Amino acid sequence: MAIAQNPLTGQMHGAMGNFVTSTLGGQNIIRAKAFNQQDAKTESQVKQRTSFKMVAEEYVTFGGVTDMGFPEKPKNQSAYNLFMAANLPGAIDRSGAEPIIDYSKLVVANGSLPQLIVLGGTIDANGITIGYQSNMLIPKVSETDEVVAVLKTTIGEVLITRQPRGSDSESFISIAYPTINIADVKCCYLFVRSADGKKASKSVFIPLIP
Repeated sequence: MAIAQNPLTGQMHGAMGNFVTSTLGGQNIIRAKAFNQQDAKTESQVKQRTSFKMVAEEYVTFGGVTDMGFPEKPKNQSAYNLFMAANLPGAIDRSGAEPIIDYSKLVVANGSLPQLIVLGGTIDANGITIGYQSNMLIPKVSETDEVVAVLKTTIGEVLITRQPRGSDSESFISIAYPTINIADVKCCYLFVRSADGKKASKSVFIPLIP
């Protein structure tokens, strides 16, 4: 910044070329314009902020499910932190004009327990039915583990069914919802927790067949 009082020019104000002039206390003040203006709202930055907001909102909409699903956390971390780390940027589809959530890649639970092997999911007028293998011969697997099925509808309802893993080679878990149809479903997942709730498996997205 330069300050000048020129008896020939007198008081100065306004812009001249790369300079902006004004008068303060009877003195002419000249400031140079910035040569390079940085725009903090580039397209990639806007998409990144939008993606972060979308994933954070998903954490909220699942309520306590995500807290159940991320029990294995360091003392300086929360279930929210782990959920955000698991889903940014993996669960965001940026192929279109605007980023959207890819629910087939969203992770609502994660941990050290083996991931469930799903046999399939069906939907009918009574609700959702999911088949899975108990896999009792896999290390860290216990028949007392709790299998958790989660359904989220297009209007934001979240339904949960929990049951013991059991020792049968194959089992089924159902979410009762009379009159539901495939158009009402936003996403469905299955994961398992230890009986004491201290460990969990990574969630599995369930494609549903009418």
